[in-house]
Amino acid sequence: MSRKKGFSLVELLIVLAVMAALIATITPVALNAIQKSKATQVAQNLKTLASAFENKAYVDGADETASLTKLSSISRDVSGDYILYYTQTAGTFTCVVAFTPTNSVNADKVIEALQTAQKNAPFTSISNWKTLTKDNTGTKNKALAEDDAAVFYPFTFSVY
Repeated sequence: MSRKKGFSLVELLIVLAVMAALIATITPVALNAIQKSKATQVAQNLKTLASAFENKAYVDGADETASLTKLSSISRDVSGDYILYYTQTAGTFTCVVAFTPTNSVNADKVIEALQTAQKNAPFTSISNWKTLTKDNTGTKNKALAEDDAAVFYPFTFSVY
């Protein structure tokens, strides 16, 4: 008896089932890696904005920071998700960089990547501080609210 060339329906279904099982196993790992990479990028952006503001104050002097009006003065390509709050007392700056995540960024993973970041506003008087936003609209975004989605990165430094 001669057999036809090709695969039987059962053989094709078994191959498809094995492929589906492999894809189901790999998908959560890939999605977790994507979330973690986005969170790491946000954590790095928080640190970069903090460092850029600190460097600007050191190079130009503490008094020159009052003339800053927007984040693009200290860094390029800043998204509207970031806002920098600061206050100055006798050369000592107390600052907070806030990030309001979009749906694609997990705030907990950002805090995991940047240990000094936190979910709650670290200072109660932050709404009275000077602000730097992307476009200097002067409006406070939802990063000020005690919002579970907000990530705050506080830092202090002194300029002599």
